[in-house]
Amino acid sequence: MPKTDGAPRRDDRSQPRRPDGQRARGGAASGSGTSGREALLYGALDLGTNNCRLLIARPARDGFRVVDSFSRIVRLGEGLTRTGRLDDAAMDRAYDALALCGERIAKKDVSSSRLMAVATQACRQADNGAAFVERVRLGTGLKLRIIDPVEEARLAVEGCLNLFDHSSEAVLVVDVGGGSTELSWLRLTGSGGFTLEGWMSAPVGVVTLAERHPEPQNGLDLWYEAMVADMGQAIAAAPVDPGLRDVFTGGRGHMIGTSGAITSLAGIHLGLHRYQRNLVDGLWMSRGDCEDAAAKLMAMGPGGRAAESCIGPDRADLVLAGAAIMEAVQRAWPSERVRVADRGLREGLLLQQMRAEQTAGRRRRRGRGGPRPDPAS
Repeated sequence: MPKTDGAPRRDDRSQPRRPDGQRARGGAASGSGTSGREALLYGALDLGTNNCRLLIARPARDGFRVVDSFSRIVRLGEGLTRTGRLDDAAMDRAYDALALCGERIAKKDVSSSRLMAVATQACRQADNGAAFVERVRLGTGLKLRIIDPVEEARLAVEGCLNLFDHSSEAVLVVDVGGGSTELSWLRLTGSGGFTLEGWMSAPVGVVTLAERHPEPQNGLDLWYEAMVADMGQAIAAAPVDPGLRDVFTGGRGHMIGTSGAITSLAGIHLGLHRYQRNLVDGLWMSRGDCEDAAAKLMAMGPGGRAAESCIGPDRADLVLAGAAIMEAVQRAWPSERVRVADRGLREGLLLQQMRAEQTAGRRRRRGRGGPRPDPAS
């Protein structure tokens, strides 16, 4: 595992293939006037329904090196399904977290051209989502771009590419958010890469599901099954060839879960006394492992979950909603092999921007070295 510059460890130096079968490289930005060792920094900011997260990184060979990171639960989408609007207190929480992100970005001297800042389901869905984005721009200088579900799913896949098992015929990437869940099905091609077979965005996430199904004092099994059924209905009409399901039921495909929903299950499965990303990211779990971890979380009760270092009080009332979402997907698309990804949209943003600048640099160099006029003409 490579070292980072005082930030959480992150292994992003492999050479995964993109869904189009090409190598996904995140090399040093070209034309910047700096060496790979002193490359300029890039930032990726993701404002979701539940979390506000930032990564700052510099390019490395075939990936990047994290130099700073930030994550805070803001619950921007709290009450959104009931009112259709972002709540004032939720917007204040998110604004404060974004202001802290802005300070970190300025301290690291990340230029605006190398900062990718996006907002997802809560701002997409809320009547006042665009107005909040404008408030953030005026108050902090951060220019959030509200992305659609297609781009959100694509970026999540991009961020997880080097966790794909190339001995599998198909992969299902499940990105569980606060307000929506993106599913992307990919199939192995003859060239050794993966091609996108289909995707969908279900308007169900951990916040929306938990608000629909408040935890009761009794009848927890029925409550949990109701959440699973709710999510199952949302993903019933998967827009892919039904024959692809046979690949998963036959054990020839695997699932990748990205988000706190699966990393929390992984932490419980491993019995971690504190969350350790280097043990969780890339971990293989079985379907039974996921179900056992969910059962342990249910038996703990709200107080026990809040005391768990891998869960904490901010996520104690959401973690079983995340487990129910994963359970619903596993029932619809049976997969005995589930890989845990503590990575996703932000990593996809970084790789996308680094690759774009690398490509632009190559074009500039080719332009400078192109054919010259004939002196005799």
